[in-house]
Amino acid sequence: MGRGDKKSAKGKRTIGSFGNTRSRKKIKARLKRVASVKKSAVAGADEKPKAKRVVKKKESAE
Repeated sequence: MGRGDKKSAKGKRTIGSFGNTRSRKKIKARLKRVASVKKSAVAGADEKPKAKRVVKKKESAE
């Protein structure tokens, strides 16, 4: 089971074929899901920016 195996996904990638193990529909559907999740994550970040933390300076003991 490896690069030369016609039945494994790794073998399909090496050979460059698409079959039951590595179908184009499944790959395209997965890429669509990942793209939509990234877009929604970016959209959520724009709505609420994080507040910057302010650090007070210490007073010198003179």
